Amino acid sequence: MNKADTQKEFQLENKLIEETPIAPPEPAAGAPLEVSAGTKNPETPSVASAEPAKEQSEGTDFKKSSGAPEQLAQLKVELEKYKDIALRSVADLDNYRKRMAREKDDAIRYANANFLERLIPILDNFELGLQAARAGGSQSAILDGMTMVFKQLQDFLASCGVETIDATGEHFDPNAHEAIAQEENAEVEEGVVIRQLRKGYRLKDRLIRPANVVVSKGIPVGEDSAKAGAST
Repeated sequence: MNKADTQKEFQLENKLIEETPIAPPEPAAGAPLEVSAGTKNPETPSVASAEPAKEQSEGTDFKKSSGAPEQLAQLKVELEKYKDIALRSVADLDNYRKRMAREKDDAIRYANANFLERLIPILDNFELGLQAARAGGSQSAILDGMTMVFKQLQDFLASCGVETIDATGEHFDPNAHEAIAQEENAEVEEGVVIRQLRKGYRLKDRLIRPANVVVSKGIPVGEDSAKAGAST
């Protein structure tokens, strides 16, 4: 083979090499795949898919903004409700404290009421015995001693806040007097106490026992008509 044939064969081989397409190299095992610029990422949303999502979010925000006044009004109603409950609870607690303080004060003031109620009948009997002894006309050291003891008992009751109700000559008061009978009396006005049969007692502002009294009915019927005829 001469030189010309060798050169011609060399040119033919180069032409074949240029016309033959070169296949991309196969990736090695475990090597990451390269993504071309034209390949789309399935996780990346397209422009067309992003627009509906934006419209959907705007619609949700509009719904939230449109329901906000109703929620605010409902919250205001609930706030007023719980505020009223709180005010009522505070008022009830304040009334309870006042009632307990009043009951405690009453318990202190009237702590001896039961004892005094049981002592007063004994004092009545003691006074009746003293009056009987005085009515006998005898003056002795025993009578003087009984008088002294009776005075001490009265002073003790007064120191405890007990007051004696003397109703003779007073207008009848149902809050302090208990009417045992009524009598016609030309000298005593109607509704006035003629005499007192048993003393009444009051502990501070509380009535322990009402006074037993006889109340006047006024001028007798016969005398009233006679006076009316004499005046005519």
